[in-house]
Amino acid sequence: MPLAKDGQLIDDPWTLVADGAVPPAEGALLVSYATWTEHRDALSRRNAPLGIRLDSDQSPALIADDLDRFDLIALDIPVFKDGRAYSYARLLRERYGYAKELRAVGNVLRDQYHFLHRCGFDTFEVATDEAADAWWEALSEISHAYQPAADARRPILALRQARTEHSAPPRPDTATVAAGWAY
Repeated sequence: MPLAKDGQLIDDPWTLVADGAVPPAEGALLVSYATWTEHRDALSRRNAPLGIRLDSDQSPALIADDLDRFDLIALDIPVFKDGRAYSYARLLRERYGYAKELRAVGNVLRDQYHFLHRCGFDTFEVATDEAADAWWEALSEISHAYQPAADARRPILALRQARTEHSAPPRPDTATVAAGWAY
């Protein structure tokens, strides 16, 4: 499947290792949590990029002590109504401080793109090359956010407060008010 990243389609440089297979010694590998636990020592000794794919029922807490070993974490979205990947992405970015590639895989829909991005995902598995064009439109469709999130966008309340602070007249200090010089 094509990947969407930074406003463009890219080829996937990662090799997905099937469960039960012996991971190859070379190349960027993406392994399941089961493969990671089975081959942890060998995978840790590799001198190549390593990624892990977590199913929707596998919390990032399972790999919290090993985050520095992974150059990619892929979170599976099995059906559009399963929102655990959103929560896991925020946990990875905000609680665990994970700053490397975070990928949404599985049933990733265009309508979710904006919200997945806000939660911290930076790479997305898309169904077809043609579908990717609609993804870029989705990012610009919503111009403001109401809640704080893992991205750098300021919520509407913060924007309103900043605007009010810049446009309000200066407030008199308490000594001026006590002396009767209030506006």
